[in-house]
Amino acid sequence: MNRKILAGFLVVVLVGGGLAAVKVLQIKTLIGAAALFAPPPETIAAAVATEQQWPETIPAVGSVSAAQGVTVAPEVAGTIVKIAFESGATVQPGELLVQLDTSSEEAQLRAAVAQVELAQLNAERNRKLQENRTVSPAEIDATEATLKQAQANADAIRAVIAKKNIRAPFGGRLGIRLVNLGEQLAVGQSIVSLQSLAPIYVDFSLSQQELSRLQTGLPVQAVADSYTNQIFSGEIVAINPELDTVTRSVRVRAQFANEHESLRPGMFVRVAIVLPQQQPVLAIPSTAVLNAPYGDSVFVLQPAAAGATNQVVQQKFIRTGRTRGDFVNVETGLKAGDRVVKAGIFKLRNGMSVKENNELSPPTSETPTPPNS
Repeated sequence: MNRKILAGFLVVVLVGGGLAAVKVLQIKTLIGAAALFAPPPETIAAAVATEQQWPETIPAVGSVSAAQGVTVAPEVAGTIVKIAFESGATVQPGELLVQLDTSSEEAQLRAAVAQVELAQLNAERNRKLQENRTVSPAEIDATEATLKQAQANADAIRAVIAKKNIRAPFGGRLGIRLVNLGEQLAVGQSIVSLQSLAPIYVDFSLSQQELSRLQTGLPVQAVADSYTNQIFSGEIVAINPELDTVTRSVRVRAQFANEHESLRPGMFVRVAIVLPQQQPVLAIPSTAVLNAPYGDSVFVLQPAAAGATNQVVQQKFIRTGRTRGDFVNVETGLKAGDRVVKAGIFKLRNGMSVKENNELSPPTSETPTPPNS
C-alpha cells in the first residue's frame, strides 16, 4: 500500500515538473519576443524653426464707439401720425423718421400768416403816408414793431411744426423701432437709435510708459471675437492730452474704415499698434507647442540611428513669447533649423520612432483666413 502511494506521488511530481518546465520555456519565449518587438512608427507632420522679422507691436484691449451716435427723441410732445422708417434701415441726413400731429399748429400758422399780411399792409400804408407827413414817427415805429412781432409769431409756429417732423440728424444705420403709430410721445422719449458705422472708432488705454512711442498716423490692427482670425486695419487719429491720475494711463482713439459695418458700437476688441521697428524672432507653428503646468515643450526630430529607417523625437522645454497668426516666437530652447513636430504631438513620448507625412497637416500663415470663419 505504501509503495502504491509513493509511486503515485512520484508520478504527480514528474507531471507537475514537466508542466512547470513547459511554462518556463513559454515565458522565456514571450520575453525574448517582447524584447525584439519594435512598435510601428507614429505618423507626424513637422516644420522648421525659422528666423523671421516681425513688426514690433503694442497690445491693448479696446471698445468700439460710433463716429456719431444718438438716440433720436422729440423736442416737443405730440401724437405720432406717421412712421417713415423701418428697423435696421440705412438713412441719409435730413431723412424723415417720424411725423407728429401738427393740425393745431397749422391752424395757428394760418392765423399768424394773416396777422403778418395785415401788419405788412398797415406798415406799407403808413410808409406812404409818411411821405406826406400825415403820420407821426411814433405811429410808423409802432406799425413796424407790430409787423416784426407778427413775423416772429409765425416763425415760432413754423419751428414747432418743423420739430414735429423728426428727421435724421446725420446719415447712418437705425436700430430697433421703439414707438408705434398713434402713440403719445413725451419730450425726450426714445424713438430709435441712430449710429454712423463707417468710419468707426476704437478707444483704448495704454500705460504712460508707452506714451513716448505713440503718435497719430500709426497703423492699428484690431481683432474681434465675433470674427475669428479676421484682422481690421486702422490708424491712430487722437491721443488724449492728459493722463488718468488714478491709473496713469493715456486714452487713445483709432479710426477704422469699417466698409462692411462689421464692427459695432460697444463691441470688445483686441488691438495692436504696429510700430515702425522690426524685431528678429525664431518662429514655429503654435500647434507644435505642448502646454503643461510644468512648462511648455516641443518634440524635435533627431536623425535616425545607424541601420534605422525612421527618425526619433526628443522632447525639449522652451520659453515662448509673442504670437503672430499661426506662429509663436520661441525665446529659449531651440535654434534656427531645428525640425519640430507640429501635428500629432499628443501621442508622442521621448525617444519614440516617427514617420513624417506633411500632407495631412493644414498650411500655416501669419494672417490666417479659415474658410468657415
